[in-house]
Amino acid sequence: MRNRVIQLSIALLLLAHLPLSTRARPFVLVLSQDDLSESAAALNRDDESSADFDDFSDSDSSLDSGSWSPLFEHDPNFKNPNLNELNSYYNGVGKIMEAASTGEFRIMEEAAAEIQAASAAGQPHSQSVMGFMYGMGMGKERSQVKAFLHHSFAAQGGNTQSKMALAYTYFRQEMYEEAVKLYAELAKVAMTSFLISKDSPVIDPIRIHNGVEENKEALRMSRGEEDEDFQILEYQAQKGNAGAMYKMGLFYYFGLRGVRCDHAKTLWWLSKAVEKGEPRSMELLGEMYARGAGVEKNYTKALEWLTLASRQQLNSAYNGMGYLYAKGYGVEKKNYTKAKEYFEKAAKNDKTGGLYNLGVMYLKGLGVKRDLEIATKNFALAANSGQPKAVYQLAKMFHTGMGLKKNLPMATSLYKLVAERGPWSSLSRWALESYVKGDIGKSLLLYSRMSEIGYEVAQSNAAWILEKYGERSMCIGESGPCTDAERHQRAHALWWKASEQGNEHAALLLGDAYYYGRGTERDYDRAAEAYMRAKSQSNAQAMFNLGYMHEHGKGLPFDLHLAKRYYDQALEVDPAAELPVSLALASLWIRRNYANSFLVDMMDTLPEFYPKVEVWVESVIMEEGNATILTLFVCLLTVLYLRGRQRRQHAAAGDVALPQQPIAQAAPL
Repeated sequence: MRNRVIQLSIALLLLAHLPLSTRARPFVLVLSQDDLSESAAALNRDDESSADFDDFSDSDSSLDSGSWSPLFEHDPNFKNPNLNELNSYYNGVGKIMEAASTGEFRIMEEAAAEIQAASAAGQPHSQSVMGFMYGMGMGKERSQVKAFLHHSFAAQGGNTQSKMALAYTYFRQEMYEEAVKLYAELAKVAMTSFLISKDSPVIDPIRIHNGVEENKEALRMSRGEEDEDFQILEYQAQKGNAGAMYKMGLFYYFGLRGVRCDHAKTLWWLSKAVEKGEPRSMELLGEMYARGAGVEKNYTKALEWLTLASRQQLNSAYNGMGYLYAKGYGVEKKNYTKAKEYFEKAAKNDKTGGLYNLGVMYLKGLGVKRDLEIATKNFALAANSGQPKAVYQLAKMFHTGMGLKKNLPMATSLYKLVAERGPWSSLSRWALESYVKGDIGKSLLLYSRMSEIGYEVAQSNAAWILEKYGERSMCIGESGPCTDAERHQRAHALWWKASEQGNEHAALLLGDAYYYGRGTERDYDRAAEAYMRAKSQSNAQAMFNLGYMHEHGKGLPFDLHLAKRYYDQALEVDPAAELPVSLALASLWIRRNYANSFLVDMMDTLPEFYPKVEVWVESVIMEEGNATILTLFVCLLTVLYLRGRQRRQHAAAGDVALPQQPIAQAAPL
């Protein structure tokens, strides 16, 4: 934006790089009395208990239908009864990956032919990939209509990623009746992957950039077993540190920090840790036996390990014990009284799982009198602490109008948050792993797939890769490697989607693109719209830009009062903007008091003159040898100026008859 504000000085660059979270944004839900359903009191009088504690599966058997896992994980435990029938599908997807890595369009053509043949034969997962190719304009002409059609057929055939793509399409178009149905189904599938005892760690997609620069710290922490910190931790575990052993098991269980999930290694490290009495390892072993993760499912052993952990004052273990009693697993029969006792112990110690499970008991009237207000309160507390099951229950209440007033937009948004934690989120891990290994093309492809199904961080990452790496991004277009126009168009579309989901950096980039006509036609109206989106996220730079547009009447009405308001807001949000805002306010003062004068004319011509100066500075002044000479010349002028000022001061002192002091020698150059 420096071309626009040269008359306000280059100090505006202070606003150029505002911090941006490396992960998805936090979620905070605020409920008021007005949100409670009027029928809540009537429902509270209904003491009929539900037949079961919850409605979710207790195993990890729910797979991402059509998952690309066989191409990345090489997991012997991966089970798909139709795997042999999907050979052509996986061969085609594998070739697409190869084409993305090498940039060989011939391989993409072969892959497209295989996938298209399987799609025409009615294979839903191939239809999903065809929808992806048409949506991105990758090996096929870009057509949102054909993309939607293929995803519709694939979703009917059970492909979960196409269901996500359709749900996101409906969500963008505010077609909440259709979106909420799909997201509700997908969120329920995602729920099966959450733990029964402790809270799952939040594994959000990593933002590989921080503004316009690469996020080196986040990438360093995602190098898996090659990371120096991980190797130090492993060394400590090998030396007998019980806490390090637990962390090793935890990393392998969840696949944290770029480490591949490996239940065998998890079991080995946890077994070593429990020998030293490490309670968190006991709890996680109980979780593994309850889910049958890496071991044969055994609820009796699960209860034993959780009980041992609770005896060492690990309060989160009470939550898992309560769950087993509520379900009747590993015990003689269901016991809601004992379950409630354990849930309350967990909740009193700020364990969100306990709050959630107490909410379920009050929601369904299990062992307690049904009370939807208490249930809602517990769900809200747990949800704001990051408990995804609680978010799901609130979404369901907004969806059905049970306990909360029916609100489909809110229900859809909450379901979407939960659905994005489903098994298809593995795409993010594979994309990050590819990027860290230097396979930029494959990383772009995987982030693009995630972008299509609605992940904001993936949209931002894919757009950044396209702009940062250019031709080296291995972007594949309709009939060959992406042209500059195709690459700009694709990045622009991705930034726009990200800005719709609250990414202020994306909104700023879009505003600048429309303002200057970068990769698109110049459009001040759309630039103002994009800046408004960033401003809604309390972005100081966007506020400053809106003030400038009001000051000059570009894309917004000429209004000096509104311009001042936006400049003032920018300063309130970011005190570091004091200098550029002061200069902007000085510009407003000149316009108000010296309208139609040569001063205003001169300020308005500077932005047109500045690009020429900028080119001269970059090509002449900033050239290495010239820059060195210029620096020495400035130093010489500074020394001469200081020496002259010193002599004038001594001369003035002599005029008032002060004792004459010897003149100090000037510092050598």
